[in-house]
Amino acid sequence: MYMSMQDILEQIRSLLKKKKRGRISAISRDIPQDMLKKQNSKQENEAQSSTGQRAQGQGSEARNSVEQNSVEQNSVEQNSVGQNFGGQSIGAQNSERHNAVAPEAVEQSPVRQEQNTAARSGELNTAAQSTGRNPETRSAEQNTVSGSVEPNTAAQSTGQNAVEQSAESQNGIERAKDNMTEYRGGNVMRVIPVYNMMVLPHSYIYFQVQSFKNIAGQEIRQDDHVLLAVLKEDSFNTKDLRKEEFHSVAVEGSVTEISGDGYVVVRTGQRVKILELTQKEGEPLLLETAPLRDIEDLDREDSDRKLKEIKAELKTLVDRFRAGSIMQTMIDQYGSIQEVACILSPWLSLKNEERYQVLKEDRLSVRTKMLEQILYEYVEVTKVTSDARNQQQEDYQKLYKEQALQKQIDYLQKELDEMHPEKVSDLRKLELKIEESGMNEIAKKEASKILNRLKNEGTNGQEAGMLYDYMDFVTGLSWKKEEQKSIDLDEAEKILSEDHFGLKKVKERMIQQIAVMNLKKQQSGSILLFVGAPGTGKTSIGKSIAKALGRKYVRVSLGGVRDEADIRGHRRTYLGAMPGRIMDGIHKAGVSNPVMVLDEVDKLSSSYNGDPAAALLEVLDPEQNNSFTDHYMNVPYDLSDVLFICTANTTDSIPAPLLNRMEVIQYQGYTPREKFEIGKRHLMKKALKNVGLQPENVELSDEALESIISDYTREGGVRGLKKRLDTLCRIAAVHLVRGKGEKITVGKEDLQEYLDMNPLHHRAVEEKGRAGVVTGLAWTAVGGEILFIETLATKGEGKLTITGQLGNVMKESAQIAISLVKSMFPEKAGFFKENDLHIHVPDGATPKDGPSAGVTLTVALSSLVTGQAVCPQIAMTGEVSLEGKVNPIGGLPEKLMAAERAGVKTVLIPKANVDDLRDVPEEVKDKLEIRPVENVDEALSICGIEKGEEVSTENASE
Repeated sequence: MYMSMQDILEQIRSLLKKKKRGRISAISRDIPQDMLKKQNSKQENEAQSSTGQRAQGQGSEARNSVEQNSVEQNSVEQNSVGQNFGGQSIGAQNSERHNAVAPEAVEQSPVRQEQNTAARSGELNTAAQSTGRNPETRSAEQNTVSGSVEPNTAAQSTGQNAVEQSAESQNGIERAKDNMTEYRGGNVMRVIPVYNMMVLPHSYIYFQVQSFKNIAGQEIRQDDHVLLAVLKEDSFNTKDLRKEEFHSVAVEGSVTEISGDGYVVVRTGQRVKILELTQKEGEPLLLETAPLRDIEDLDREDSDRKLKEIKAELKTLVDRFRAGSIMQTMIDQYGSIQEVACILSPWLSLKNEERYQVLKEDRLSVRTKMLEQILYEYVEVTKVTSDARNQQQEDYQKLYKEQALQKQIDYLQKELDEMHPEKVSDLRKLELKIEESGMNEIAKKEASKILNRLKNEGTNGQEAGMLYDYMDFVTGLSWKKEEQKSIDLDEAEKILSEDHFGLKKVKERMIQQIAVMNLKKQQSGSILLFVGAPGTGKTSIGKSIAKALGRKYVRVSLGGVRDEADIRGHRRTYLGAMPGRIMDGIHKAGVSNPVMVLDEVDKLSSSYNGDPAAALLEVLDPEQNNSFTDHYMNVPYDLSDVLFICTANTTDSIPAPLLNRMEVIQYQGYTPREKFEIGKRHLMKKALKNVGLQPENVELSDEALESIISDYTREGGVRGLKKRLDTLCRIAAVHLVRGKGEKITVGKEDLQEYLDMNPLHHRAVEEKGRAGVVTGLAWTAVGGEILFIETLATKGEGKLTITGQLGNVMKESAQIAISLVKSMFPEKAGFFKENDLHIHVPDGATPKDGPSAGVTLTVALSSLVTGQAVCPQIAMTGEVSLEGKVNPIGGLPEKLMAAERAGVKTVLIPKANVDDLRDVPEEVKDKLEIRPVENVDEALSICGIEKGEEVSTENASE
């Protein structure tokens, strides 16, 4: 069974849909010339030898016919690819107009030959002719460009012909796929719309790479073939191009170079006429062109002469410019007037239509004359423009000369000042500082104003001293922005760990800050507030942060400051006016981006002179401090590059608006193990260095250091530990100076003698519990501590006595605990009526307050009422409500460390505080059994206090 031509076309169409090209792709519709020559040569050879071949039999004639038709069908199928790429059968449309074309016409017009080939391709299914055709008939049929196939029914069977036809059809499909990438006869060509550009054949045209990509709609490669089509208007839609948008004459070309300087070079070829250009949404572009020949009516010598004259004019023109010699070398490389016009296209004052008229002209002599007129006009206009520019430069020559002389005077004055610096006056020094400082315009204007006043006042004027001090301070500031340096995170982390042990959360936060600064190349982020017990390293870590950032370090102590002028400065109208502490710190640092530690911000106070905490609001606000104005300076200064770090022991005394501007980072107290490492790695070395000793002069055993930490210090930080080590080093220095030996050994048994003090008494849990006494946990400014809640019942009338300097919050907690116990033990109502209750929290000299003793008071009263003792190794913390629920508390890490130090084994904490356990050191959690509780019933059950079913908190109200 034969495969029809329609079936072949449908298969090719399906293949092309799978290999759809870009939006502005097009298929050239020309037939390869080498294939045509090969086909015509083969036809002539077959015609000359047809007589001898007839004698060889029917089988030989059939094979020749099949071979010939295979070549012809290849041409048919190849052209079918180009015609159906746009989704339409162009050959079928043209079959009515072109039924046959002579061989001569085929050689002259490849496009028309392709159309006729496609038109006759429909004859594949015509009936087979007789095998007895004469050679002339067969030769005449070969000379027509026909795609028909005549099977030899006499030589072969019908089944064999069907197999051969199917094979030939499949080969045609494969050849059509291969021919899709050839330059002609079905290659992909890009349509490049251009506007207001001189496009001429056989020239070089330059495009910017990005602009060329935008026009082409896809990536470009070298040797890509393009069609430069001139637009009628400066607008087009790459998804919907129409023939009406372009002028009819275009130029073919190819991309010869994609330079590293960002330019694409297109070498243009011949002109073509656009016969058809259509595109549908989502489908490739269908393009049909016909070549246009130039009319060679220009003498070669005349053309060379005109090109030489144009080059001479251009060389004369470029002599006016600075790079004239380089441009002359480029002009010598021009090979035609057309190439010159294309190169100068961006500078030609021509409209788009005028440029197209040059391209449209067929006669080469007329086109050359048009280009001559354009180029000579360009040369003359450029000369006039150049003369006008030169005249303008001459007008400004006097002004330039005056400025140059002034600069020379300044330069000579500078040289004299450097040669004799001792002769430079103070006013001259101040003037130079203003020029070199880089201060903003407002500050520079104010400084110049004050300097002029100082000059007019003279050195003996009444205000001379005040004006000079102001100028000295303002010019001594660093006004220039410091260059942001990239900081190695690993190196910064190493520096932070060298001087401080622990403080994991603080170090992680600073590493985050450094990473953000590396990315943004500027200071950013919120103001940091370090809150913790004294001696935990809040202030000293500021030095390490400055070292890690490679910046200067400045510390400003705000403890006891009660005058707003200490922050903002005094106005210069007052006698003895001074700048504020912030600007004074910047002046001392000598840079505009130091690390400034504002120490003890929780100890600011206010008076009738103003509130310094309110003045800090502007300083510590990243959105406002870029224009901070000190009253003394009276000009804005940029503080946005300063890294502010504040320290405090507590946040209770910091005003809420100021606290809201800062990011609070809590410093937990150190564990005994952390104190041991800090003392051994850092404090002991510093103590030896401070007294002038070497490490070999003092030998401190690990047992002695642990005893100092546990028995001779009581704090969350390491300040007391540092004092004890300093004492030991001073004693060693006395031994060395008196000649008693070059080395002193300190053991645990020697500490009481060397330190001249008895070990501190730490509260420790008792071995046996008593009814009414329960161990509680408290937070203090120096860390955590355990305390005992003591209750006692005496015969009386039900009075309540509370001692131990308890605050109002703890007193209310005691009232809640009594009410809660009464509801849980209704059978003990008579106990409360017949006895007076006394609640005491030792030590009596230490004030205590806070919402965390409720559960301890409740358990202590329950133990007193029931007479059941609670194990003293069970400690607890948490607030209670009248419903019996245990509410969350704060300071959990410090409390747990205190419990571990006192020998507590089990700690009851509110269930809502379980997430806070991640801040507790692992060594503490490993030594404690932490039991979260949600209500008082659970706490009583763990403590071993039993009660009846009718007295549970759930049904106590009933």
